[in-house]
This record gives sequence, structure tokens and C-alpha cells, in this order.
Amino acid sequence: MSLSPSSSTPTDSAADAVIPPAREKLAEALKEILTYKDFNSITNAEISKVAGVNESLIYRYYTNKRGLLHKVLQDYMIDFHIRIQNDLKETRGALNKLRRLIQAHMQMYDNNRVFARILLLEVRNFPGYFGSDTYQLIKTYSRHLMDIIKEGIRQNEIRGDIAPEQIRDLILGGIEHFCMAPVIFGSDISSETGAQKLCDLIFSGIEKRSTA
Repeated sequence: MSLSPSSSTPTDSAADAVIPPAREKLAEALKEILTYKDFNSITNAEISKVAGVNESLIYRYYTNKRGLLHKVLQDYMIDFHIRIQNDLKETRGALNKLRRLIQAHMQMYDNNRVFARILLLEVRNFPGYFGSDTYQLIKTYSRHLMDIIKEGIRQNEIRGDIAPEQIRDLILGGIEHFCMAPVIFGSDISSETGAQKLCDLIFSGIEKRSTA
């Protein structure tokens, strides 16, 4: 299962080939500003100034500032999912895959606080997000997690008497609960230790034990 940018994204002209497209400059500018300011306090004028392009291009390419935010999140999600897929290619066993995914998810939040803040704090309070192309990428990631859980049930690694959806929600909820406060207050996430603790806790409840 792969992620790709929305086909509705405007294409660049041949003139844009030498210089990074204006829309990419805008996305990079917002990423930069988000390292030191919260989204609601950022203005279109500030984004365009950092990007070095006309402010009107925000509306041309993204409709508004929030559409640009979704583009930034989309870029991060595509990169994150590609990394996860590459990591899991060499991983055998559903529980090992879940362990690797949980650790990678926490590491991404720890190493990229802009991504973490967008996903955990900035987009979910806006109803339009749940109808966006970007949210479809989140759902694709969720389905990938579900596929691993169902694989574990088929291979008798994971208990079959627990709904896969509940296991998925437990994993994602556990990751977010562990990472939320550090993301808000800018403290260390300790992703390796946190992932180990979360896996030990969750796996103790979902792992299928031998009855012999």
C-alpha cells in the first residue's frame, strides 16, 4: 500500500524547472515558521515574505493558509509512510512489525516536532480536515496498521477475540498519549524507551498465548 500526493495538485510550468516551484517555496516557508510560531499566529504575508513569493500565490495553489498546512502535513505523511514501508520490508512477524512501527512513529514525532504539532494539535480542530485529501493519507496509514494486526491474527501471533479496530485504536491512542505532553511543552519524548514500554503493555494483552 503506497501513498502519493493528490492528483489535484497543480503542475509546474517548464519555467519552474530551474527554480523550485513557488508552491514548494510556500510549503517550505510554512515549515520553517512553524518551528518557532503556532499556526494561528502566522499570517499569509509572513509566509509569502519568508518564501520570497507573492502572497496571492497562497490562494492560487492552496485556496487559503489552512490548505497550505494540509500540503505540509501531506508531505510529511508521504515521507513517513515510505520510511515505514522500507523498514518493514526486512521485518518478519506481525508483533515485530508493530514494534517497529510504534518505535518509528514515536521517533518521527520526536525528530520532527513540526509534523507532530500539525498532526496532534493543529488540524483536528478544523472539520474541513476530515474531508481533505490529506486525511485520506492518514486513513491509508491506519489501514496499513490494520493489515499488520490482521496478519498477526491469521498467523496466530495475536488474539482473535479482540477486534482489530480496538487494537489499532489502542496503539494509536497509546502513542499519542505518550507523545502529546512532550510535543506541547517541547520536552524529550524518549521514543526508544517509550516504544518499549508501550509495546510491553499492549503486547501483554493482545499476544496469543499457547494453551498447552
